[in-house]
Amino acid sequence: MSQTEMKTEETRTTSGSNGARRTIRDTGSLVGDALQQVVALLRGEFDLFRAEMDQNVKRAVAAIGMIVVGIVLILVALNVLASALVAAISELGLELGWSALIVGVAFAVIAAILAIKGTNDLKLTSLAPTRTMTNVERDSEAVKKAL
Repeated sequence: MSQTEMKTEETRTTSGSNGARRTIRDTGSLVGDALQQVVALLRGEFDLFRAEMDQNVKRAVAAIGMIVVGIVLILVALNVLASALVAAISELGLELGWSALIVGVAFAVIAAILAIKGTNDLKLTSLAPTRTMTNVERDSEAVKKAL
């Protein structure tokens, strides 16, 4: 082999190994970039989850407040209106006991309606972070398609 042929062969070998190293570096860089993007995506999803849970906790506190106010108003209304209605019904000719029973049943129905509305607003399904779950599912599909 001549000296020129040997140098050409050395250059091919050297450039071949450098090319492999460059390919490994490029692949490592791509993996690093992908990991950074996944971490950024997870941070974003966690921030959305936290914001959505904060919003849901505020709704839950408002629902509890409605229940408490409803109970207090029912108690006050029962004291004032019950005696007034019992007196009005008894003046129409019914005995005092029957008048009190009619008024008590009417107020119990109103209280039940308020309690049911408040407990429905507190169900876990209405407090779940639905937007976050939707985004995570969408991101998962996008990652699967990219791979």
